[in-house]
Amino acid sequence: MESSHCGESEHINSEQPVSGPAATVPNTFENLIREISELKPPQEQTQPMATENFDADIVVIGAGPGGYVAAIRAAQLGAKVICVEKEYLGGTCLNWGCIPSKAMIGSVERLHDAKHADALGVKIGGEIGFDFAKIMERKDKIVQTQRGGVGYLFKKNKIEHVEGFAKFKDANTIEVEKDGKSRTIRAKNFVLAMGSSVIHIPVPGLEGGRENGVWTSDEAVTADHLPKRMLILGGGAVGCEFSYVFGGLGSEVTLVEMMPNLIPMFDEELGKELSKQMSKIGVKVKVGAALEKCEKKGKVWHCHVKVGSNVEVIEVDVVLLGVGRKANTDGMNLDKIGVKLHRRGVEVVDDTLVTHVPHIYAIGDVTGRIQLAHVASHEGIIAVTNIIKGEKEKADYKAVPNCVYTVPEVASVGLTEEQAKTQGYDVKVGKGMFRPNGKAMASGHQDGFVKVVVDAKYGEILGLHMIGSHVTDMIHEGVAALNLEATLDSMAMSIHAHPTMAEVVLEAYEDAHGMAIHKA
Repeated sequence: MESSHCGESEHINSEQPVSGPAATVPNTFENLIREISELKPPQEQTQPMATENFDADIVVIGAGPGGYVAAIRAAQLGAKVICVEKEYLGGTCLNWGCIPSKAMIGSVERLHDAKHADALGVKIGGEIGFDFAKIMERKDKIVQTQRGGVGYLFKKNKIEHVEGFAKFKDANTIEVEKDGKSRTIRAKNFVLAMGSSVIHIPVPGLEGGRENGVWTSDEAVTADHLPKRMLILGGGAVGCEFSYVFGGLGSEVTLVEMMPNLIPMFDEELGKELSKQMSKIGVKVKVGAALEKCEKKGKVWHCHVKVGSNVEVIEVDVVLLGVGRKANTDGMNLDKIGVKLHRRGVEVVDDTLVTHVPHIYAIGDVTGRIQLAHVASHEGIIAVTNIIKGEKEKADYKAVPNCVYTVPEVASVGLTEEQAKTQGYDVKVGKGMFRPNGKAMASGHQDGFVKVVVDAKYGEILGLHMIGSHVTDMIHEGVAALNLEATLDSMAMSIHAHPTMAEVVLEAYEDAHGMAIHKA
């Protein structure tokens, strides 16, 4: 809008005699009225939309469970979105991690059920076996279907998918390269969702890749044969799940974990129970153990495993490294545009997910914090909502469920018993067992238990921990309880359907009260 000068002296008609303020007022008002009447209607200065100066409101780099969810939510909120992915839609989780490994687990579980069907009165004639190639073919079909689903959602939400590797030219510009061709893209905002990649942790003498019998999870989900003997290093979720898969298919599996229990990030009782269940399918579990060195003799790896003061040499055909991931930040020029990096990945200022460059956010594995697909999705929604709405909402990590998809499954949320005690809580614990549960008996899945950790002073639920059939589907009762700061009384009075596996959760609540109904 054009400005007008209203200083009184500039509007006095110099031809009129001036004998004081009273004499100047009428003429001043006339001039003002005339000037105002001659003014053009105010012209609104339109702010250019992002797309006038930029190719997109938001560019999401990476199309894994963090990136593709962030892109879709941003589009739903009205932003023009471009998503850059260097390889396949769905990222590591869909293509090499969560989904293919669960497809393989599903096949092994069906094989196990068929072998033990007679316990349920089901007779299966002939030899019960498996076709490894068909297991992997089914896995590939599931991955491709899911990948296509993400592509369909992008089209539906008018998200442009750009293939290639992105690197920053300046804080608002990236160059995307693929097959020798490049494209420059400018954006108002960015979400870094590049994820992480497996790395070969250094073990003396252990060298090579797939062709030399050294695998990571990437090689495991794309295996073209079933190894006769395997050593799996790492007793976390990855190591345990592949131990179940290959051990369940007949490989001689030795699982080596440095900590005193498997799945060391979980409540220790879960790790001890999982170790027992692994042993049932023939997996040799070695905890408190270290892989000191490896020697290749012919086609056989001689693995020196130290437990206490004893060293055992284990001969295997394949060593699977189930530990070690690195944030995908190399070659992107992030440090040159002001995005700070730390040892594990991209540094965020706080839980709003903003980096040290105000219009650039980072989510998921690339931050080196909680490396879970569902956390990345949650963070993606928080990040784009903050960008588009100008808010400073923070991601809440109080109730993050953590799951392991072995059989039986493992699921956990909140504080472990040890963590609660370390934080100064007066702790009460309750447990419910699946063995006497009616639904568990009927389905033939009686292994495991549910454990609840409670603050004795106020009765608040602090943590819920489970091992058993379908517990990864049941854990969300604990997620809701923690988010709502529910008390033991309120949860114990929540009616659980009968007959269900979830009744064991109720039994754990009642046990914490000292009034379990079905406890002998």
